[in-house]
Amino acid sequence: MERQDRQGRRTGPLNPEGRAPVETDALIIGAGPVGLFQAFQLGLLEISCHIVDALPAAGGQCVALYGGKPIYDIPGTPVTSGSELAQSLLKQVEPFRPQFHFGEQVATLERQADERLLLTTSAGTAFLARTVFIAAGVGAFVPKRIALEGIAQFEGRSLFYHPDSLDRFAGQAVVVNGGDDVALATAIALVDIAKQVTLVHRRDGFQADEGLVASMRALVAEGKLAFKVGQPTAFDGRQLQITTPDATTVDLPLDALIACLGISPRLGPIADWGLELERKQVPVDTEKYETRERGVFAVGDINTYPGKKKLIVCGFHEATLAAWGATAIVFPGKAIPLQYTTTSTRLHELLGVATSR
Repeated sequence: MERQDRQGRRTGPLNPEGRAPVETDALIIGAGPVGLFQAFQLGLLEISCHIVDALPAAGGQCVALYGGKPIYDIPGTPVTSGSELAQSLLKQVEPFRPQFHFGEQVATLERQADERLLLTTSAGTAFLARTVFIAAGVGAFVPKRIALEGIAQFEGRSLFYHPDSLDRFAGQAVVVNGGDDVALATAIALVDIAKQVTLVHRRDGFQADEGLVASMRALVAEGKLAFKVGQPTAFDGRQLQITTPDATTVDLPLDALIACLGISPRLGPIADWGLELERKQVPVDTEKYETRERGVFAVGDINTYPGKKKLIVCGFHEATLAAWGATAIVFPGKAIPLQYTTTSTRLHELLGVATSR
């Protein structure tokens, strides 16, 4: 269904919920390092963008899987971490004010009569974009779910996966399920927020930072944090049943269950977009990093081409050429000059920096 403006011009279709889609020059799928640098390169070319990511915050796998681990191969940066790199890239792209949409996974992509691309997300948001940049790494990273029948009905009510804020659990009885850095950090942080906190893990051993483990055990010893060894075997929204290693069942009454079981990549709907995948990767050219679909680009680990190397620095190069490739679509018939951030007064204006004389 198409809509019209006051002059009767077609401005795009309504989404299934009757809302007009968000119109943008570019939509970036993925807010990892390459997606963030893609937004920066588009900004230098004065191409506005929105960014969608399935995770609750920017950084992608770089933060989710090795946020605190050192990275040594970023040009001009002897050492950084996944989290620090993400923060630096967010600071770099800040002048261009990209619009972020976290906790949403792009579900559909459809070419429109005017050649723009209509995309919808798992949250019902619709975008009408001139260009699309797939920077989804090896797919959308989504939280690993607790494998209990019927448990999904409680998500967002009494069951939460990797919540982006813990303040909502103030004064509640909370059970945290997991044994990695995120699980322990969440349980520790909740001690000063929630009424009661219980950490549940399948064994009395953790894949977590030694300092976090020591802090957790100290809180347990002080009686400020409860710890139970066992596997979830039932959940009714009001209590979690776990089975201990000796086959005993224990019921844990709660107001909220927070599951921090890690994340896993899923290619998801991208596989159904007709992009002729090769081993779950999207083939692109090496001039513009464009897919077989005009205006749909793929950068970073999601793409493939002869000589492809899965390195962050390669993704930065791909994002740069992809941004230039988009100019022919966003600014048809217009010659875009190559400018340098060292000398261009226009780029200095866009970046909000003083021009040196």
